[in-house]
Amino acid sequence: MSVPEAVDVVVVGAGLAGLRAAQTVARAGRSVVVCEAGDAVGGRVRTDVVDGFLVDRGFQILNTSYPALRASVDLDALDLRRFVPGAAVRDGEARLHRLADPRRVPTWAPRTALDRLLGPGDKARIGAVTLRSLLVPPQRQARAPERTTADELAHWGLGGTPTDTFLRPFLAGVLGDRDLETSSRVFSLFWRSFALGDLTLPSRGIGAVPAQLAARLPAGTVLTDTPVEQVAPGVVRTARGSVRAGAVIVATEGTSASALLAGRVPPPRTFALTTHYHVTADPPTRQALLHLDGAGGPVVNTVVLTAAAPSYSPDHRHLVASTVLGAEPLPDAELRRELTRLYGTPAGAWDALATVRVPHALPAAVPPTPAGLRRPVDVGDGLFVAGDHRDTPSTQGALVSGRRTAQEALRYLGGTRSGAEPDPTRQG
Repeated sequence: MSVPEAVDVVVVGAGLAGLRAAQTVARAGRSVVVCEAGDAVGGRVRTDVVDGFLVDRGFQILNTSYPALRASVDLDALDLRRFVPGAAVRDGEARLHRLADPRRVPTWAPRTALDRLLGPGDKARIGAVTLRSLLVPPQRQARAPERTTADELAHWGLGGTPTDTFLRPFLAGVLGDRDLETSSRVFSLFWRSFALGDLTLPSRGIGAVPAQLAARLPAGTVLTDTPVEQVAPGVVRTARGSVRAGAVIVATEGTSASALLAGRVPPPRTFALTTHYHVTADPPTRQALLHLDGAGGPVVNTVVLTAAAPSYSPDHRHLVASTVLGAEPLPDAELRRELTRLYGTPAGAWDALATVRVPHALPAAVPPTPAGLRRPVDVGDGLFVAGDHRDTPSTQGALVSGRRTAQEALRYLGGTRSGAEPDPTRQG
């Protein structure tokens, strides 16, 4: 399909932010086209099929508490499969501790209460942090006095052992940030989302989320295999021709957005993640539980995906996803030693399926951040920028950014033709 000669809005990038922006523009009665360089939608939220297995673009979990997700997507249609809201932690003495949120898994409450990874005081302080995140409105959390996450945990009396054995390995996988430099505002909102939502995966892979968003757009809106070569006021030049536009929304990952916009927005600092996928006939566990390294090893988390979502496998075999920080894979021998230690069962015979590097997996939301955690999206001359680097580094942030950027672009064009889409949420 060729690019149109002219539309009201061109969106560059068919990730979550770009698709949500296009959805908002289309619902306002304006013409829109999405130019995507890849062969499918999703950007960093994609699922590939490798030897029949579903391989997400890095290990990702869909949190059902996100208001923007519930407003944008039919969650029931995704056939969500749930993880246990907790973690298994291997400590420095090779003991395995299984912990779960007693509010969500009452049958695990005695085990969690008696487990010695964390003392009674530490558990009480984690409970206090959780209670605060639930009681304080998200808008206030996004504007609260700011420190790093590490300093915030220390402020609550959770520095040292609680952070090093449990909180750091857990948050490092979520934020990509082993040093916990991330803003306490972001941490507070993330902690709230974990306390409220189910941790899930769509049965057909994380890529089912952008696929559903794309399917709801008018036919022909999304043009894949259409890399954008240049963005300028009023025109977007692609490898398949140029298209004129009243407004342009660049919704790519932050570093590429900065390049396309010729420095109108600075490139964000980002965290890289690499995920190793293995296949085994005998799973190291049948519990859908995230495994963490409380001894500070290189694998920040590992999980048997098929324990939660058997549909990720084409047959009886099981799929294990293990994530390390950075863009470089862990050497195979070291990786297998670490997985053997973390699971307590040999991993040497597991079949290596795929290694997925995501160099710009997450934007770094480090202090100082803007009050409200929202960065400007109007960069002038009818050019706009969307993405999780403009809000919070999350599915919620990407979807909120796509909607609010589209609304800014619509205001620039002079409003809507069929009524503006209401704001479904103000949570970051």
